[in-house]
Formats: sequence, C-alpha cells, structure tokens
Amino acid sequence: MATATSTLSWFLDSATAARSAGAWEKALVQYETSLARVAREGDARLAAEILRGIGNVHYARGDFEHARDAFTVSLTIAEASGLTDQMASALNCLAVVEQFGGGVEHAESLYARAREIAEELGDDRRAAMIEQNLGTLANVRGDTHLALTRYQAACDRFDALDDTLAATRVLNNMGMVYVDLESWTAAEDCFAQASERAVALGDRDTLGTIEINRTELRLRRGQVEEARVCCDRAFDIFSRLESKAGIAETSKFYGSIARATGKLDTAKTHLSLALGLARLCGDRLLEAEVERELSLVQLEDGKDREAVRCLNRAHRLFTELKAAREVLDIERRLDRLEEIYLEAARRWAETVDAKDHCTLGHSLRVAEYACRLGDAVGIGGRDLTSLRMGALLHDVGMANVPDEILTRPGGLSGPEYSMIRSHTEYGDRMIQELDFPWEIGPMVRAHHERWDGRGYPDGLRGEQIPLTARVVAVAEVYDALTTPRSYRPARPPQDALAEMERESGSLFDPALFQLFRGLVGGDAAIERRAS
Repeated sequence: MATATSTLSWFLDSATAARSAGAWEKALVQYETSLARVAREGDARLAAEILRGIGNVHYARGDFEHARDAFTVSLTIAEASGLTDQMASALNCLAVVEQFGGGVEHAESLYARAREIAEELGDDRRAAMIEQNLGTLANVRGDTHLALTRYQAACDRFDALDDTLAATRVLNNMGMVYVDLESWTAAEDCFAQASERAVALGDRDTLGTIEINRTELRLRRGQVEEARVCCDRAFDIFSRLESKAGIAETSKFYGSIARATGKLDTAKTHLSLALGLARLCGDRLLEAEVERELSLVQLEDGKDREAVRCLNRAHRLFTELKAAREVLDIERRLDRLEEIYLEAARRWAETVDAKDHCTLGHSLRVAEYACRLGDAVGIGGRDLTSLRMGALLHDVGMANVPDEILTRPGGLSGPEYSMIRSHTEYGDRMIQELDFPWEIGPMVRAHHERWDGRGYPDGLRGEQIPLTARVVAVAEVYDALTTPRSYRPARPPQDALAEMERESGSLFDPALFQLFRGLVGGDAAIERRAS
C-alpha cells in the first residue's frame, strides 16, 4: 500500500512540476495516469484535485472547452461527495474559464459562490485565489483602483501563506495594470519582483510572460532597444518550452519593434509568423491584435487598402469575441481599433482627392459636415464612426475615373459623364470587396440619389435612400459648391445655401437640409480646418 501511495505521489508531483515548466503533454499524461489509479481506489477528493490539474493544463494551452469539461466534472464529484472545499476550488476555476471564454456575468456569480464557501471554511488560500481573480475582473471592467487593491490583498495573503508562485503571478498582473496607467516606475518594480521570484522558483512559463510584459512596457516608453532585449529573453524561454502561443506573442512584439525602427518588411515577416501561429493555437484574441498591428505597418508603408483589410479582419475577430471574452476590455480594444480605421480612411480619401487639385481636402470636409448633421439627427456612438467612415470614403470610386476627365475644365461627353456617374457603383464594389464591418456601402453607392427619385445609380426616392446617404449628400453638395472647381469658382456659403434651398425637396431631404442650414449658418470654419 505504501508503495502504491508513493507511486501516486510521484506521478502527481511530476505532473505539477511539468505543468509549471510548461511541459503540458507530459503533465497531462502524468495527471491522467494518476486519475486512473485514483478512480480504482474511489478517492473522490483526490480525483477532484487531479481533474482541476488537468483543467489547468488545458486552460494554459488555450483549450477552454476541455478545461471547462474537466472543472465541471471536478465540481460534480465534489458536490456529490459533500467536499465543500473542493467545490470552492472547482467553482473558482470554472469562473476563470467563463471570464475568458464565456462572459463576465456568469464568472461573477461563480466567484461569489466560491468566495462564500471559502469564507465559511476560513480557507485563506482559496480566498486569496478568488481575490486575485476578482482583481482581474475589476481590471477588465476598467476599475484599475479596485483591481490594484484586490491584487495587493491577494499578494499579501499568498506571501503570508508562503505561496511564492501565486504571489509572483499576482505581481505580474499588477505590473500590467501600472503599465496601463503609465505608472512606469511602479510597473518596473512589480516586474522586477516577479522576475526575481520566478527565477528562484524555476517557473519558466511565468518568466516568459513577465518578459513579454516588460517588452510592452519598454515599447510604451519608447525604449525600443531595451524592448528587443526583453523580447529576446521571452523568445528564448518560449522556444525552449516549445510554446506556440508564447512564440506567437513574441513574434507579434518583434513585429512591433521592427515597425518602430522603420523596418516594415521585417515587421511584416514577424507578424505573418505570429498570425499563422495564433491561428494554429486557435487564439482569436491574439490573431485580432496581430491583424491590428499589421494594419499599422501597412499604413506606414502607404498601403491604405491593405491596412483596411487587416482592420476589417481584426474588427470581425474582436466583435466575435465581444460576447465570449473580456467584454468591456474588448470594447476598449474596439475603440482603439476605430482610431486606426479613421486614419486609414483619411489617408485613402486623401489619395483619391489628390487626383484633382480642386478636390484636395474634400472628403475630410464632407466627413466633418456629415458628422455634425448626423449628430444633430441622433446618430451617435459607433454609428457616428460608421458615418464618418462612409463620408470619408464616399468618392473612392473616383479612383476608376481617368484623371483627364476629372480635371477637364470644359463640358463632358455622354460617355465621359457616364464614367463619372459610375464612381458610385465602382466605389460600392470596392467597399464590398473589403468586407467592412459597418454599412458603409450604402453611403458610397447612394450619395447621388435624389429625394425626387431622379438620382443615380438606382433611382431611389425619398426615404428609400438610406438616412446616412442622405446626410452625406447634403454635406457633399455644400462642400462642392463652396470650394472652387476646374469649371467654376467657389460660391460664398450664403449663396451656396440659397442654391441648395431651391433644390430642397427635389435633390435633398428637405428636413435634413433645414437642419443643416441651421447648423452651418454660413460658417466656413470647417472648410478652413479641414483644408
């Protein structure tokens, strides 16, 4: 009996050590061998513990489905056997998986149950674990002060329990909160403490994560060469561990470092590797972040349409994750993504406007006018961003029109005028091919439709024309009238508004025009700012 117990203890110790070192396949083999032995002996407590070990390995590998299954079986065994302490641990583990793979609301309810049990039992270790996870949840919600308070409480508890590994991971989390707050000294201190402890423990996986976070800190501070040193250390660790997820993260940061030093081709190489590994690991969050970084590289390389393609893929991935992972954090990521979107659209629009010196700044001004009018009619939030994007890109189809037609001072022939009119349909096709996440196509296609139905390309009438396209139409005509063209001088704002008044109800939505007139009132400030 003693020999069997010793053998089982060896397997469990070996599995725990393998998991800590990132040798996940070995850890799973050892855990599953131990579980088979325990199942024959009917030891419910040990079975529940081993299943949590298996779940933790799957979680570390990013396999949330198998992790959830293992933790659920652990909870079922604990409940059936009346093992309340094991219930608390299983609930805490399930909450972590739900937080990162299912949603924060369910995670909060699971944490609450786990914490209640831990407090009843006076179990400081489990209470500390839950405190740490609640800190993560607070950080996801954007409450950094509460997050730091909870992390510090968890770290103090783990130190009191001599659980150096757990305290190390909490310190690493605290460091990232300080990075987000741009409290550089505090972040450096947390990472230094965490690194020293991880080295002493021989926990290479955690050490690699710390070096990745240090890389981000250095980049945020503009310390590119220091970031490269940290990234090199992380890459060495994850390569030795054969961690595809870790190598993918380091490749992403190598791409960021190369972009920061102007080595755009090198950046694309690293980011392409990161993208492939992220897809191989099924890490959609990392995949989205890499696509976002690629968009920045493409922008700097002057490839605006490719940048937009990357942004569209990133947006789609972030949106898919919105209900499944760190909901509020995803919202912040989407906000940052939209800033890049607008820069990409602005550059693309400027390229199109530059085909004719008379239209320089046209799309930017139209976007400003359209957003003022859109805001007045109740368009807000991400819909207002969509309106700005559509207004910036309303004339992208002009890229298909020969320059000599656009810049000709005299009249156009029938075929030439048809070529001009085709820009709405061509632009719509371009937008559809890029697979934008917003309804931008209708603005591009329909901004030359008329309220009386005599517009193009589809002859839509009245409210058949999308509201956003009607908004852009008003903004576009006003800017066209108040800026010079090759065939006529600019009209003064009041004259332009008077001319538009005569067309109200035939060319424009009359209610929108009256609202626009009240907003603009002959003020040319937007034109001067946008030019």
